[in-house]
Amino acid sequence: MRIRVDRDKCTGVANCVAIAPTVFELDDENKAVILDETSVDEDTLWRSAKNCPKDAIIVEDDKGKQIYP
Repeated sequence: MRIRVDRDKCTGVANCVAIAPTVFELDDENKAVILDETSVDEDTLWRSAKNCPKDAIIVEDDKGKQIYP
């Protein structure tokens, strides 16, 4: 499983940072960036993605196929 951030959708709500601060931070443009997606378990990554109100966190399988949202 991999994650990525769609910067066009991200509005800087920062739910992802609150849930997984070792994975996400907001940059100078108030957009989420990924620091280290291996620092938490998959359940935490899923929770981060599902709590993004803009669906800006994309979850992909190991082959790169989008599986959420």
